[in-house]
Amino acid sequence: MIQRPKGTSDILPADVKKWQFIEKTARTILENYRFLEIRTPIFENFNLFSRGVGETTDVVTKEMYDFKDKGGRRIALRPEGTAPIVRAYIENKLFGPEHPKPYKAYYMGPMFRYERPQSGRQRQFHQLGVEVFNGEGAWTDVETLALAHDLLEAFGLKDIKLVINSLGSNEDRKRYRAALIDYLKPYENELSEDSRRRFKDNPLRVLDSKEPQDQAIVKDAPSILDYLSPASQERFDQVQALLTKVGLSFEIDPNMVRGLDYYQETIFEMMTEEPVFGAETTICGGGNYSGLVSELSEGKVEAPGFGFAIGIERLLLLMDAQGVTIPEQLPLNAYLVAIGDRAFEATFELGQCLRQQGFSIDRDLTKRKPGKQYREADRLGAELAITIGDQELDQNIAKVKRLSDGVEQTYPLSDLETNFAEIYQAMMGEM
Repeated sequence: MIQRPKGTSDILPADVKKWQFIEKTARTILENYRFLEIRTPIFENFNLFSRGVGETTDVVTKEMYDFKDKGGRRIALRPEGTAPIVRAYIENKLFGPEHPKPYKAYYMGPMFRYERPQSGRQRQFHQLGVEVFNGEGAWTDVETLALAHDLLEAFGLKDIKLVINSLGSNEDRKRYRAALIDYLKPYENELSEDSRRRFKDNPLRVLDSKEPQDQAIVKDAPSILDYLSPASQERFDQVQALLTKVGLSFEIDPNMVRGLDYYQETIFEMMTEEPVFGAETTICGGGNYSGLVSELSEGKVEAPGFGFAIGIERLLLLMDAQGVTIPEQLPLNAYLVAIGDRAFEATFELGQCLRQQGFSIDRDLTKRKPGKQYREADRLGAELAITIGDQELDQNIAKVKRLSDGVEQTYPLSDLETNFAEIYQAMMGEM
């Protein structure tokens, strides 16, 4: 028997309503913030991610699905959303005068990483993300952070901790990198295997290690906040002041670096200690990537960027753990019960007519006995049952029953076909 690939999942109808709630809620808030939806290909040129995300990151070196297509081109399934949006921003000249400034885009869709599947982490996973181009420094940072907070709050989450840090400019990071190497060098052989590799390629990633021996070593490492230039320090101070101004509490973690090389200046994570994950877990994370547009456009376009992504699978697990109630699907307004072949054809036509009037309608498609049709109507939670048989057809009528208490009325079929809203309101209004 053929089964789904490891690290993927089927999203069945019972769960899809949760996804639809997230998508609908997110779109409402994002449109209030004046973000525009953008959709990019699921696969891209490999170089987009090796250059944009970073050649030494785990994403590129260990986790990315990449292959050569039939034309010999090296292709990668997208492991994250920011680099493709930046590519689209450059390629489609979304920085032109006919486009809004700042340019604010959001996306929702699947990403792919070859890693060990675990709770809330699959090889095909989904993200909701936003990107802001050409915003104004700390103001963009905090407004986007406020958006992330509003989204998580609208999803019904509580006890979410906001953690921030600053990575400074590229020059700041270079100076800090040298100081961090000097500090870590005496401990190199005591680091975990992954951190020893990172120490040579990207020492800042050692700060992000979850291994106990690494955490013990970096506990006393120099802080990147001590290496910020005056301009970066001023920006980070302003971020903190603005967060306080809008009432968002936060913590500063000088060891937080995020996992992708394109980040600069303000970075953040929104975290939970919900036991369902077994440890403190990031639900939303992102930050500033002011050099990425220039890098991917080969210096032809300069535009600061700020964004974040929310992992939807983790989000759903957290919502379940915190008992978030998902609004019920819109009710089934009426179930059509057909008795006999002639009535079966008539209910087909009537069903289409009522749907065109804006009502939720279902009907039997297997010519079951009337008792089974009524039981199905009850099982589906139908508000009304509309019964048509040969006798009703001969008289051009239909019986409309309110299933909550069994009250039944008879109406001309022509009235149902032309103005079912009045009949529906009369039947439901008597409750």
